[in-house]
Amino acid sequence: MAMRRNLLRERLNAGLPTVGTHILSCWPTLVELIGHSGQYDYVEFTAEYAPFDMHDLDNLGRAFEVAGLGGMIKIEQTQYTHQAMRAIGSGFQSVLFADIRSVEDAKLAVDAVRAETTMAAGARGRGRLGVGMRRDVGTVRHGGTPAYVDALNEVVIAIMVEKKSCVDDLERILSVPGIDMVQFGGSDFSMSIGKPGQHGDPEVVAAEKKTIEMALKMGKNPRVELRDPSQAAKYLDMGVQHFCIGWDVRILADWWDAKGVEMRNLVEGKAKPAADAKPAKVGNYA
Repeated sequence: MAMRRNLLRERLNAGLPTVGTHILSCWPTLVELIGHSGQYDYVEFTAEYAPFDMHDLDNLGRAFEVAGLGGMIKIEQTQYTHQAMRAIGSGFQSVLFADIRSVEDAKLAVDAVRAETTMAAGARGRGRLGVGMRRDVGTVRHGGTPAYVDALNEVVIAIMVEKKSCVDDLERILSVPGIDMVQFGGSDFSMSIGKPGQHGDPEVVAAEKKTIEMALKMGKNPRVELRDPSQAAKYLDMGVQHFCIGWDVRILADWWDAKGVEMRNLVEGKAKPAADAKPAKVGNYA
């Protein structure tokens, strides 16, 4: 069986840069719109913060295929095995694991996406996944084949470095076989050291620098999340090639804030209603 190409894995293997973007909405049309731009390699569904069900994962998996994009899911600490398994079965080919604190956590993350077979042993780790009747294998058509094991072995594993204990033990954690990408999380890290929201604090800045430099030294792929591409220069200078820009909810909030003010100023800056003017009817949207 020829499994679907893992587009993100192909770019990592070739040493090519990647650009992704985030969505919290599980509306598949957003994935198609992102694909139409032709500028992105993958979409991260930030499931850690979003409401969704198993049908949403399947529909997003279909959308990745239609749009010609890779799919990444971000999952939180209590859901590693279950959500990773169901997302991969739906068509996601990369998993970003939040809340990594220790070597044991990193091993759990790798095990959550790899096949439980001697065939998968080696540099990318040996896992806990068995055969499933899911989308990735045509549901009932090709489960349990060598190609299925190979596909699990190719799933891109990314981890969040966002806790003090993770930064303190970073070299050992990044030595766990199977980790491909590394993402520093300044918000969680600043909170974990008792300085919530202080992203510019020297301790937070130093932790991000350590994370990027250690990842590069150990042959991993540091990834940086940005609100806007104008923030990329310093990371490019450090050797970072992988970026994930923008969140659908932030894009909307920024637009609503800015354009709402603009429209409000326009309508309130014009002639004021006459003193005897009658108020508009409630619900009159014409």
